[in-house]
Amino acid sequence: MKFRCLAAAITVFALTAPAALKANDERLKEAAAVLDDMAGKADKGIPLDLIKSAKCLVIIPGVKKMAVGIGGEYGKGYINCRKTGGGWSAPGGISVKGGSAGLQLGGDSTDVVLVVRDEKGVEKLLSGKFTVGADVGVSAGPVGADAATRAGKADILSYSHSKGAFAGIALEGASITTDEDENKELYGKKIDNKDIVLKDAVQPPKGAAPLMTALAKY
Repeated sequence: MKFRCLAAAITVFALTAPAALKANDERLKEAAAVLDDMAGKADKGIPLDLIKSAKCLVIIPGVKKMAVGIGGEYGKGYINCRKTGGGWSAPGGISVKGGSAGLQLGGDSTDVVLVVRDEKGVEKLLSGKFTVGADVGVSAGPVGADAATRAGKADILSYSHSKGAFAGIALEGASITTDEDENKELYGKKIDNKDIVLKDAVQPPKGAAPLMTALAKY
């Protein structure tokens, strides 16, 4: 009996693990595509100066509405931070829930990028869970030649892209949390985002290659 239960458990893991990894790989590819799309549009996208000076980037491909007529969105993505010696850290999994105001751009799926500009923003994002607008300044990200000037002193700038429409969004009220399940699937063990993005010892998983390549451009 015990043998049959163990065999069944192994079979379930063998069937579900590859599917989970495939989903992670696809999401990492989508995150890379989102960054290339939103940062590669000259004066119509995220200003490169703001990306180059960013402490961290949060990329959430395809934030989706949870239900028609009910406020709130849901999405999964990644946070990468600047390493002390240069370059970008491995990706840490994050999830976002709520914050329906500002995400209504006419589509049911919205790509979101957060540009984290200072240590306060980094600290809040890596605290495990925080609500946008409650303890840290988050503003709709400006575009254009003088964007850096107009960005002001916001700790985090937020940008979105949906069905061809590109805009800064407030994301007020959205809850951003560490995605522990995603990290376990990516790294094969339970690991906190602080250990992933603040310690150079953590190497990106193979599936993150497209995202790391996109980040290296900036």
